[in-house]
Amino acid sequence: MTSPTTNALPVPGAVLAPAGAADAAEILVLQRCCWVTEAIENDRLDVPALHESAEQVRERVRTRPHWTVRLDGRLVGGVGARLLADGKTWDIGRLMVAPDLAGRGLGRALLAFAEGQAPPGVTTFTLFTGERSVRNRRMYARAGYGDVRPARLPDGTPVPGAVMMDKPAL
Repeated sequence: MTSPTTNALPVPGAVLAPAGAADAAEILVLQRCCWVTEAIENDRLDVPALHESAEQVRERVRTRPHWTVRLDGRLVGGVGARLLADGKTWDIGRLMVAPDLAGRGLGRALLAFAEGQAPPGVTTFTLFTGERSVRNRRMYARAGYGDVRPARLPDGTPVPGAVMMDKPAL
């Protein structure tokens, strides 16, 4: 795991650090704040991030890499990732930035950071977002993501209203 750092973040004073189980409640609150916008943009309330429980978030943070960003003690961002079963795909998820800090480059910095945490042997980065989430899709495309297709969870379950995007790992 990485230690707390401020060097890769475009928001002065923001600190990036590994998440722990104690962060789960705050992560859940920020997650809901961020994904309400997604629900509105995509005209659907069945967005998976809006329906997770604190226990599910705690389990996710406990079992896969997840990082938080704090500014003056306040949780303002986060991202998680995991290696998929094929051993070559680094799945980036739950990338979030507090709505009042959107547009300041924090999301892009978190995306780049998560990509940089991929283990050796990874050939592809993957993520999904709302099919009508124009701002997110634009940011991901600028970061090199493409191959837009209907989203599916690793077990093959479709994610209604979402699209997958991939990027070759260099």
